[in-house]
Amino acid sequence: MGNLLEIENIISSDKKLNKIAEKVISNQRLSFEDGIDLFETEDIYTLGKLADIKKREISGDKVFFVLNRHVNPTNICVLSCSFCDFAKKKDDEDAYEMTVEEILESIDDEMHEVHMVGGHHPTWKFEYYEEIVRSIRDKHPNLHIKGFTAAEIDYFHRRWKIDPEESLARLKEAGLTSMPGGGAEVFSPRVHKMLLPGKSKASRWQEIHKIAHKQGIKSNCTMLYGHIETIEERVDHFIQLRDLQDETNGFLAFIPLQYQTGTTQLTDKPATPLDDLKMISLARLMLDNISHIKSYWVTIGEQTASIGLNFGADDLDGTIVKENIMHAAKANSPGGLAREKMIYLIKEARKIPVERDALYNEIKVYDD
Repeated sequence: MGNLLEIENIISSDKKLNKIAEKVISNQRLSFEDGIDLFETEDIYTLGKLADIKKREISGDKVFFVLNRHVNPTNICVLSCSFCDFAKKKDDEDAYEMTVEEILESIDDEMHEVHMVGGHHPTWKFEYYEEIVRSIRDKHPNLHIKGFTAAEIDYFHRRWKIDPEESLARLKEAGLTSMPGGGAEVFSPRVHKMLLPGKSKASRWQEIHKIAHKQGIKSNCTMLYGHIETIEERVDHFIQLRDLQDETNGFLAFIPLQYQTGTTQLTDKPATPLDDLKMISLARLMLDNISHIKSYWVTIGEQTASIGLNFGADDLDGTIVKENIMHAAKANSPGGLAREKMIYLIKEARKIPVERDALYNEIKVYDD
């Protein structure tokens, strides 16, 4: 009841936003046109307030984080995506390949999750990926292994003729427990044609996540924004994700990924903190069937990420320790945040920090 009263007391100078607030009050699903109006509003305060109220309906004042480790086994990739600073060719001076032993050495017993994605390696056999997962599982039997984007799963099929149904089943048997949401970029055929030559299309990304969900493998979902995409393409992306979640209920969380200009320089107008907060709020209001929205500090920085916890986000992601993909594009964030810093950022936003596992089971609530 309290949340409804808060919404009813919101009066904006933006008449379109007031009409959307009425739909939010009555739990009506927002339309494509509503999404456009939300992106175009100048009343960021009311937009954030609406998103925060909807967030609190799901998780109260709690904000989650996880102790995790990002592992990028290799940056060698057969693709040449225009936005990517991470991928290298085999003969490049800064190309690398991690051994199983090196991967195992990077993981410690305190972590609750390992997050593993990498380049589309031209010669690594699928069995090597199985070996990586199985070796992590054998050494850390209680660790949650999140691994391999839909783009990587599609590459296994194209390179080694292993259908996604088989590759996912084999990886699950080896110890995989969930999938990350990367590789979606933007579900726009126009953007895909211009920036992602050779990469799996939006329909394929959705098909593979649908297969994973059917096999009981939960996943995240993402959108890469702040490059050449339009507002209309962003909203369409939200609606396609929402439709897929209606069908499978397999997405754990949505992560807005701010494009890092790096050396690719696809735009001379990179996303601003205001854009970041709008993306978080839009995600909360448009994705009404996805419980968790992340304020991803790796791409938007600690300060904006903390503010985002009052704009609809209920997850600050993780401590990460080391992350290569966004930092290859010169992401302006620290390489890793400790537990204490995560707690501090969440409390600064006047929220309650909750340490979680990868499936959002609560491990410890820091409410003192």
